[in-house]
Amino acid sequence: MQLLRHYFISDNLDDLELFEEQLEAKGVSTPQIHVLSKHDEEVAHHEHLNYVQSFMQKDVIHSTLLGLLVGLLMATFVIALAYVSGWHETPAGWIPFIFLSAVLLGFCTWEGGFFGIQKPNYQFARFESALEAGRHIFFVDLRPDQEIILDQVLLAHPQVELAGTGSATPNWLINLQNKVPRFFSETFP
Repeated sequence: MQLLRHYFISDNLDDLELFEEQLEAKGVSTPQIHVLSKHDEEVAHHEHLNYVQSFMQKDVIHSTLLGLLVGLLMATFVIALAYVSGWHETPAGWIPFIFLSAVLLGFCTWEGGFFGIQKPNYQFARFESALEAGRHIFFVDLRPDQEIILDQVLLAHPQVELAGTGSATPNWLINLQNKVPRFFSETFP
């Protein structure tokens, strides 16, 4: 099932905390809701706000995957070049080319992650000016049947500005995030 992410901007963390509590009371789970802010200390004082981890504020995962793709292309090129030019028929065989391909794959993947840790998450880049102005980004990933819940709760929060939509966390990952804490609380009481 495809989820849709709804972004909102607000200056008031107390109101966002109430917004989150009301969504959860109507059936939206905590892993579906997040708050992004440059003021992590203020967000931490609101126990009920589910803040975006600092690791996820950076573009590490996206850039690492791009680096992996480049590495796969380069590794494939090395193997194809060795095959086409007949270099694999030397006494060394395939070993140097497989080794070089593995090194290129690893290096490109690492380099992609290294670049990603230096820049903001590509999904949040459009909100950089609002974040720099001290505002907070509230986003919620919803199934199509949950859209009505958002519409109902949003009526009670007129100061929260709609800031657009985007791609959401996959549904299977949210389900996993819901089940893991339950597993540990039931297994290890």
